Amino acid sequence: MRIKIINPNTTQSFTDALQRLADAVARPDTEILAVSPASGPASIESFYDEALAVPGVLEEIAKGDREQDIDAYVLACFGDPGLYAARELTDKPVLGIAEAAFHLAAMASACFSVVTTAPRVRFMTEHLVSRYGFGEQCKKVRTTPIQVLDLARSPEAAIAKVIAECLRAREEDKAEAIVLGCAGMSQYRAQIEQEIGIPVIDGTVAAVKLCEAMVDMKLGTSKVLTFNWPRPELANPGRSLKIA
Repeated sequence: MRIKIINPNTTQSFTDALQRLADAVARPDTEILAVSPASGPASIESFYDEALAVPGVLEEIAKGDREQDIDAYVLACFGDPGLYAARELTDKPVLGIAEAAFHLAAMASACFSVVTTAPRVRFMTEHLVSRYGFGEQCKKVRTTPIQVLDLARSPEAAIAKVIAECLRAREEDKAEAIVLGCAGMSQYRAQIEQEIGIPVIDGTVAAVKLCEAMVDMKLGTSKVLTFNWPRPELANPGRSLKIA
């Protein structure tokens, strides 16, 4: 099977890291294609950034169905930007890494906390927790004094701050697992888990493995109503999106 990981920002080092991570965990018969859109924000740290990223995400979904024979998609940003719109563009599985991580954290533990980046994204993350129905299991959303791009510029210092916040979540929140709230943290999951001594869930790995399971089960996106194809009269003829 072919799984396409879409990094909604344009920072290529993050995309390359996602490719390596997914290659390491995917089954031998799974091919991973990690991409960034041609245009969009360098990082996603606000609702404005998310809105800028969505057109590129949708272009990559359409291209995957049209040209690349993709079996499933992963949106590798913890805001899951454009997730529901992407599901309207394809009948293949489309998973956001936040949604995937929350589901696995709830199965691996009685309760969890999310450790993410700068304080500005706290409300955005709390909104996701609520939207996906994990308000009872999620003890707290914890932010850190780092920006997303710090994970590329000075990863050791940034991850040290993430680990410190994870330890506080374990002690103060009584969290039994940690969800990493940024795709830029993905490659450091094992290091963080070793340091804090409780399960750490990375949404990228969670989404890849869930995609494999869904493809095996022949379980795609339902087109009966909510995620039905976009209405053809709303398609923008100036764009390359292929509407069914």
